Amino acid sequence: MGAVTTKLVNFASIHEDSTREQAERASRMPFIHPHIALMPDAHLGKGATVGSVIPTLGAIIPAAVGVDIGCGMMAVQTQYSAADLPLDRAGEVHAAISRAVPLSAGKYNHDVHSDSTAERIGELESLDGVDQANAIAPNWRLQLGSLGSGNHFIEISLDEDERVWLFLHSGSRGVGNRLAQKHIKIAQQQCAKRWIVLPDPDLAYLVEGDPEFWSYMQALRWAQRFAYLNREEMMTRVVDCFADWVGGALERVQEVNCHHNYTERERHMGKDVWLSRKGAIDAHEGVMGLIPGSMGDLSYVVRGKGHRGALCSSPHGAGRNHSRSAAKKLFTRADLDERMTGIAWGESDAFLDEHPQAYKPIDVVMHDAQDLVEVVHTLRQIVNVKGD
Repeated sequence: MGAVTTKLVNFASIHEDSTREQAERASRMPFIHPHIALMPDAHLGKGATVGSVIPTLGAIIPAAVGVDIGCGMMAVQTQYSAADLPLDRAGEVHAAISRAVPLSAGKYNHDVHSDSTAERIGELESLDGVDQANAIAPNWRLQLGSLGSGNHFIEISLDEDERVWLFLHSGSRGVGNRLAQKHIKIAQQQCAKRWIVLPDPDLAYLVEGDPEFWSYMQALRWAQRFAYLNREEMMTRVVDCFADWVGGALERVQEVNCHHNYTERERHMGKDVWLSRKGAIDAHEGVMGLIPGSMGDLSYVVRGKGHRGALCSSPHGAGRNHSRSAAKKLFTRADLDERMTGIAWGESDAFLDEHPQAYKPIDVVMHDAQDLVEVVHTLRQIVNVKGD
């Protein structure tokens, strides 16, 4: 840990100057308390740095949550071990998951998938914020249970004792993105109306007490719940595909479902703040969390240590080291094939921008996070499903 300024604390040993400068700009906003914590996986984001924890008093910056509201991970430990798996038929379960869960940007369900899907939709229909969702993305019900693209994934993994885990990463999909974009624009309009000069337009904020603030909070909470249920819905389908593959029922030995793009009301350094974790997970003492590595790399099930300087947070993953366009120029399909040896995956040039070396080394990120979390399980992939 190192204090960059009185308002910025850095836990990252690898970061570009531009990343630090972006975090410093955000830390100078007048309502930051006590400081911004820069996580080990920090990299440039929209307005606020991805991999930063931003506590605010009396205001909230919509872009400090990000456009994939509620994005996060879910993992389920099963009763199975590697010896129970028909690994010579791993391609079958990859194909089954790819059919059961809509993959890639803009891909949704054609109808309500099951009774459990309908129950989750019913919960979302009962929540404040659904009117905003209906207005901005009327097809949100068909988005529930879809993965998306980019670094979102579904994996079957083995832990250090060869026990089988199901692991996935996704968020609030198109509906969350549209809600976020709407309220980022409203925040910019509100700041312009007040003649507020911002160091970055995407640091525009909403003032607590204004109707616009509470409208955003309503949409934010709805989208966070959508993202959580979206992961549950996908996991239900993955469990079914896995059970068919192994020829037996699946017991959920333990499970973890956590956000890493979200805002909660928390108390830090003597004050109640709006704490926005943008690419960071809750790491209060004893809280279980998930930190995935990049495609073909290790992932971790962790337990929080409650580090006050980190605002009881930890990194959410490896963090990008190269942009997607740069990665496509830097890496070859042969590189990716080699890194994915022994893993059933999509085998497509479309995933070059997800090459493991496009991300920070996960072992360095975890070393930097050793005061923030303890590693409970280390996972390695045997099946990786992604959208292009």
